[in-house]
Amino acid sequence: MHLSHVIEVGYINVVVATEDSLLYFIILHSTHSGFESIALSHSSITLLYHLTIVLITSNKMAVIAVAGGTGNVGRTLVEAIVATGKHDVRILSRKANPDLEKKLGAPIIVVDYANVEATTKALEDNNIHTVISAITMLPPPGEAPREFELIRAADASKTTKRIISSGWGVPHTEQHVDQLGSVPHKLRAKALLKETKDLEYTVVHNGFFLDYWGTPAVPSNMSSFTLVIDIPNDVATIPGSGNTPIAFTHTADVGKFVAAALDLERWEPETFIVGDKMTWNEFLQHAEAAKGSKFNITYDSVDKLKTGQVTELPGHIPMYPFFPKEALQGMAAIFGLWFNDGTFDIPPNGTKTLNEIFPGIKAWTVKDILNTAWKKA
Repeated sequence: MHLSHVIEVGYINVVVATEDSLLYFIILHSTHSGFESIALSHSSITLLYHLTIVLITSNKMAVIAVAGGTGNVGRTLVEAIVATGKHDVRILSRKANPDLEKKLGAPIIVVDYANVEATTKALEDNNIHTVISAITMLPPPGEAPREFELIRAADASKTTKRIISSGWGVPHTEQHVDQLGSVPHKLRAKALLKETKDLEYTVVHNGFFLDYWGTPAVPSNMSSFTLVIDIPNDVATIPGSGNTPIAFTHTADVGKFVAAALDLERWEPETFIVGDKMTWNEFLQHAEAAKGSKFNITYDSVDKLKTGQVTELPGHIPMYPFFPKEALQGMAAIFGLWFNDGTFDIPPNGTKTLNEIFPGIKAWTVKDILNTAWKKA
């Protein structure tokens, strides 16, 4: 059978095909997860049992809104979803940015999250089916993340059926609440999601972003950040023993898997992506091999990390003007404790990752990132 072309009329796709001089019309009625019904008409029914019809999925029907889509993670998500060509993508933002919306190929809807009623109307007016939140969960002191209002607006919207909460890291428990400012906000968002009426939701956990050890050779929208292994300066400060497995994923791969997950029929409350998994000691070996040099290595004990201190890396110093030393030390120490205690060793046993669900998407590995960024020709 030769497929000549596809005619799209709303949610209906008519595939025009020919075989043995016969003309076939394959009528596909699409839903958010695929095709709900099929009808076939042709000039003769004698060849029906010889036909094998391959359904070509067309999901260009759902309108997706990425809240915080002008930021680092959000922009990457927008780029990945737009690249699939399957969905109509919008960006929710508190400010207009005509140049960026033209560059990304996604219109910006200006919203005031504090006004839940107005945000609900914006979702309905734009027929938003799925909201993806990349809103920061670490707002200024005394403020709550705008995601709280966004969840309420999405739940009230007649057109919105799904939402992805702003996680983009690892699952947290009550024991983490006093360790990092974003944790209580993420747990509060989780509680609000459970209270929604019929809104399907998930939180994406992807471990630690791999981008930081690949820029600028491997493109990324993330800002530079030096942690544990300072590759430009051949220095490493390993938290704890360095023998606990850690999940790493590049944001570009997070975007690809999230874009693919939009087509899933059902979401679990928690979704996992693992680009690669290894210990810091193994990561260090790959870094040394890529650069062809031995690093100066220090191990920070758990006791030291509990004091909110880490051994300073040369790459920390340029960060101090916008990330004060005391704050950077404290955050690095918390991450060090989590790296060591298994918090970043995801997913839980028996949990299926999006990597397994979508084996055709090949994620960056630590070794590939390091060789691409640092291996000498």
